[in-house]
Amino acid sequence: MTGTLFKDATIVTMDPALGDFPAADLLVEDGRIAAIGREIPAEGREVVDCRGRILIPGLVNAHMHTWQTALRAVASNWTLLEYFRHVHRGLATLFRPEDIHIATLAGGWNQINCGTTTLGDWCHNNPTPEHTDAAVDALFESGIRAVFLHGSPKPDPKPGQPHFSEVPHPRGEVERLLRGRLADRGGRVTLALAILGPHYSTLDVSMHDFRLAREFGLVASMHQGGGEARTPGGWDVLESSDLVGRGINIVHGHGLPAEQLDRFADLGVSFSVTPENEMTQGHGFPITGAVRRAGGTLSLGVDLESVLSGDMFTVARMALGMQRALDNDESRRSTGSIPETSTITTREALGWITIDGARALGIDDRTGSLTPGKQADLVLLRADDLNMWPVHDPVSSVVMQAGLANVDSVMVGGRFLKRHGRLLAGDIENRKQELAESGRRIVAEIRLREQTG
Repeated sequence: MTGTLFKDATIVTMDPALGDFPAADLLVEDGRIAAIGREIPAEGREVVDCRGRILIPGLVNAHMHTWQTALRAVASNWTLLEYFRHVHRGLATLFRPEDIHIATLAGGWNQINCGTTTLGDWCHNNPTPEHTDAAVDALFESGIRAVFLHGSPKPDPKPGQPHFSEVPHPRGEVERLLRGRLADRGGRVTLALAILGPHYSTLDVSMHDFRLAREFGLVASMHQGGGEARTPGGWDVLESSDLVGRGINIVHGHGLPAEQLDRFADLGVSFSVTPENEMTQGHGFPITGAVRRAGGTLSLGVDLESVLSGDMFTVARMALGMQRALDNDESRRSTGSIPETSTITTREALGWITIDGARALGIDDRTGSLTPGKQADLVLLRADDLNMWPVHDPVSSVVMQAGLANVDSVMVGGRFLKRHGRLLAGDIENRKQELAESGRRIVAEIRLREQTG
C-alpha cells in the first residue's frame, strides 16, 4: 500500500491560489502532499473516510517555552515581574537535563494532541550543552516539526559573573549544533537563535548576536517589551547597521513606535504575539492591530504553559476577539458607533496560526498550507461533533468553535501522530509520572531554598 488518500473532506488549504474545497480528496505520498482534487484513484492506497470532517493545515505555535511544561499553572497568578523573579532567578536554576527532556517531550506531545504540527520552541534554560541536547533529543522523539530556538538562561549573576545582558550568544554552541543533529537545514527539527535583542542586552551583545545569526543564515528571535529597555535606542543603531530585516522575529513587540513598526514590516521583520499571556502578565494589549496596520507578518504563540493552556485554537480566538474589541472601541470613540463590518476575518486569524506562523519561523516553503509539494503536515477535525455541527462556513467553524475535542487525526511529514482521537505515542502514562515528579521536585526545592535562604 503506497500513500494515504483523504477522501471526501472539506479542505481548507490556506493557499490563496488553491482556495477551499467543499468536498475533495487529498493524496499524501512520500511524506508530502501529492495532489488535491476530485476522484483521485484509491487503488493501492490507505483510504481515510473524511465525510463530516474538515482538513486543515497543521497549526503553527510560533513561540513557546516548552521547557516549562512540568510547571503547568505554577505561574498563573504572577505578573511578568513576579515571573522573572520566581522562574528565571529561581525555578529555572534547578532544572537538570532530564527535566528539560521530559518537559519538552510532554510539551511536544501535547501540541500534537491539540492539533499543532509545528512548534517554535524558544529554549532559554540551557546552562550546559547537556541541557540543550536533552531538549533537541526530546523534539526528535516527540515527532513534531520544530524550530529549536537556542537561547540562554537568565539567572541572577553570582559574585564575579557578568549580568546575562552582557553575555554574547555562544558561537561554539551554534557551531556544535549545526555540526550535529541540527545539521540538516531542511530537516524536521531545525535551528534558530533565541537572542536577547536590544531590549534585554547591551548594544555590543545585540550587535554580536544579530551578526552571528546573519553569518549562519539563521532566524533570530527576541523578546521586546516588559519594562525599560536595557539599550534605549538600540533598534535605531541595529537598523542603521543594516542588521534588521528578513529573518528577524520580534516576540510581543511592545514599546515600538508606529513609524518603527512600519519600517520593520517593510524590511521583512516578522512578529510573534502571545495574546493571552501578554494580557495576563502585564505586557500590555497585544500589538495585533499595529502589526496589521503596518502590513507585517503576524504569527501567534502560547508562550507559557506555566501560566495557561497550550491550545492554539484558543490563542487564535483570543487574538481575534481582543483586536476586534479594540477596533470596535476605537470606532465608538471616533464615530459614536460600531464598525459597519468586522475589522478582521476569521480566515486571517486562521492564517496567523498556519501559513503566517510558518513564515515567521522561515519554513513556509515546506509547511503552513495544504499545497502540493509541501510536507504533509495536516489536521483532520470532526466537524460533525455536536459543538461544531452544522457547518456553514468551514473557516469560521474552525476558528470560532473547534478545539482539542474535535482533533481526530494529526499527521506530520506524512506520518500519523494522532489517529481517531488517540495520540500515537509510547508509554504516555509513565512519561506523565516522570513529568509530575520533575515538576514536584523543582517546586519543592525552590520552596526549601526560600525557607532556608
